[in-house]
Amino acid sequence: MQLSNMLRFKMGWAEPAGPSHEVVLSSRVRLARNLSGRPFPGRSTPKATAAVLSEALAAARKAKALAKAASILLEELEETERVFLVERYLISRLLAQATRSRGVVVGEREILSLMINEEDHLRLQGIDSGLCLEKLFDQTDSVDDDLSRSLEFAFHPDWGYLAACPTNAGTGLRASCLVHLPGLGLTGQINRVLDGLSRLGVVVRGLYGEGTKVTGDLYQVSNATALGPAERSLISSVSKVVGTLVQRELEARRSLAEGSHGTRLEDLVYRSLGVLQNARVISYEESMQHLSYIRLALSLGWKIPASLDAVNELTVLARPGHIQMLAGRALDAGERDFLRASLLRKKFS
Repeated sequence: MQLSNMLRFKMGWAEPAGPSHEVVLSSRVRLARNLSGRPFPGRSTPKATAAVLSEALAAARKAKALAKAASILLEELEETERVFLVERYLISRLLAQATRSRGVVVGEREILSLMINEEDHLRLQGIDSGLCLEKLFDQTDSVDDDLSRSLEFAFHPDWGYLAACPTNAGTGLRASCLVHLPGLGLTGQINRVLDGLSRLGVVVRGLYGEGTKVTGDLYQVSNATALGPAERSLISSVSKVVGTLVQRELEARRSLAEGSHGTRLEDLVYRSLGVLQNARVISYEESMQHLSYIRLALSLGWKIPASLDAVNELTVLARPGHIQMLAGRALDAGERDFLRASLLRKKFS
């Protein structure tokens, strides 16, 4: 598969179409599964790891929702191509580093995907636009059933599905939402609000999950553990927390747009627009912050030369791996900053 072809198609989750998409860029449901009687990937032999890859790919081809999916072997990819897949949320950074006998299966519009031989043998994922965890769980659960007809999963009657990390044992479920919270940040409420979430059984992470920093006012909110409550209970809990977070963010945005606050916000937005329209060199972090303010203005109904669709797409296209894929070669930081500025000027001209 030529990964460069993926640049021509928009990711399903980047389309501003789902419920509460002004705040919730995407929802994601991930199921961790391991094969019975096989050592976890971190303790496996090369022969056993290769056998798992072969069996998993064969099972994926039999799953109805993945029948037409693309199968990608990571050892056949260059480093830039692996970074590209990380940036599209199709593989993790861990999988990108350990490539031998590793793979990923990518479904239509990149909504459904299956990582093979990461921390666990299988990581089945569904990701789509807006707050739609219930719908995604139905989709991934159906694929999980199909895979279980070909594969025997490691399961304990007391502990549920077994996983390499204890926090994934039980249901094996991780439900998360990527939320855009510039309103809470600009009104100074963000730390207090996020501190309160830890008491509700969720954790907040950066753009790519655990161990990553917040960029462009984007946060990942997910369940803290997978052991205990049933899957639908976990889904409902995360959905409720994110729904409340959406309301708090919308209230903060409305307060920013009123009175003297509105003038200050307008100045901030139009300064960002000016940079995006005119910069000749721009870093990824700076471009994400300016795109964050543009996205905020669009959600408030402001008439500026952009659309949520384009801004969502640019939050991905501006990333280092994508810039290099657009160029067709590896670039140093200065070259990436130059090409990124050219891309942004073209989109905002």
